Amino acid sequence: MSDIDQEETKMSNANGPRLGRRAAARLMVAAGVSAAAAPRLARAQDKPIRIGVLSDMTGVYSDSLGPGSVLATRMAVQDFGGKVGNRPVEVLIGDHQNQPDIGLTIATEWIDRNGVDAIVDLPNSAVALAVANVCKLKNKVALPSGAGSSLLTGTECSPNIVHWTYDNYAIAHALPAGLIEQGARKWFFVTPDYTSGHDIETQATEAIKASGGTVLGDVLHPIGAADMTSYIVQADTSGADAIGLTSSGDDVNNFVKQAAEFGVTQRRRIAAFNMVVNNVVGIGLDTAQHLIGTEAFYWDLNDGTRAFGRRFAEGHPHHNMPNQMQAGAYGVTLHWLKAVARLGKSEDGAAVVKTMKQLPTDDPLFGKGSIRADGRTMHPMYLFEVKSPGESSGRWDVYKRIGEIPADKAFRPLGQGGCTLAG
Repeated sequence: MSDIDQEETKMSNANGPRLGRRAAARLMVAAGVSAAAAPRLARAQDKPIRIGVLSDMTGVYSDSLGPGSVLATRMAVQDFGGKVGNRPVEVLIGDHQNQPDIGLTIATEWIDRNGVDAIVDLPNSAVALAVANVCKLKNKVALPSGAGSSLLTGTECSPNIVHWTYDNYAIAHALPAGLIEQGARKWFFVTPDYTSGHDIETQATEAIKASGGTVLGDVLHPIGAADMTSYIVQADTSGADAIGLTSSGDDVNNFVKQAAEFGVTQRRRIAAFNMVVNNVVGIGLDTAQHLIGTEAFYWDLNDGTRAFGRRFAEGHPHHNMPNQMQAGAYGVTLHWLKAVARLGKSEDGAAVVKTMKQLPTDDPLFGKGSIRADGRTMHPMYLFEVKSPGESSGRWDVYKRIGEIPADKAFRPLGQGGCTLAG
């Protein structure tokens, strides 16, 4: 049994409406003590500080987020000391199942009944946007480390959001530029039919045209599509130099594996906008070699990332190495705790976010950086190419770095997103 399984205690909605599996929200104490066993705290200043990890625990993103994001959040809490002052820090877990209504129900329940002050991870941009809105209304904090929508720091920005790790603007602009320089000027998109997928395709199309390339067409697929054959055929017969795959999670694995069976990976460059190391390991280097992607973190970048990777793998149920989004859950949780400690309280979400923006960011995974007025965390992004089997020294040795984009070039200029906080 994994550490995560051992520390699950109860459904957070046990005393509220019966929401069943559609709103499963398990309470888990970061320090490893069950909520039922925790002593009652008599003084208000000893009331637990609670952060919720709202993720895909069972679906197509669960391998690249889910339990790993929970683990990374717990590691940040533990590294901070497990408490702020005399107040212990607890972590709750929720499975939004990629449904905005479920995510919104869990977030509201957590805030209203469980005293949650911040919600982290939030893969699936539609879920992230819905939860960010309720956090604004209730003056709590949304910390999307697994969501890509640039709207979070654009027209949907708020004083209650800090967007960590990456966003769709960064990956949509860096990847096409790198491939167009290599001669891939004609593009065709395979896009999941949801908010983040559309956002990436729109922004990547703008970047391609600005660089002198053309987009020949696109095709939409539903989330969790097992059979990608028709989409692969349309992309291949388009005559494109590059196929822009804006899918995530298991959808990436399915597309690349099936494309390889048709020989498409030999004829076309595949730009996997949302590829993470879990995808590469799941696909295998024989099939995934030479895929191009961009990420904000890789476990083998430096001594700090390697040390974190070893600790993470030891605690992960499947001994996986961390990916950028799980690293983001660690980084944003640690910074949020620093801000809570500096401010001296966790309940006023806008005040905590204001303090987060005032404090320089600094951790062993993303290095030194800052948080802009619109809530965007600023750090470099990296271009990676998947290694061939002969270049790899082990299962998780999958990337070679082929470029680095400084923060001010990677992310959208502050004044261009339409955020009312940008000044």
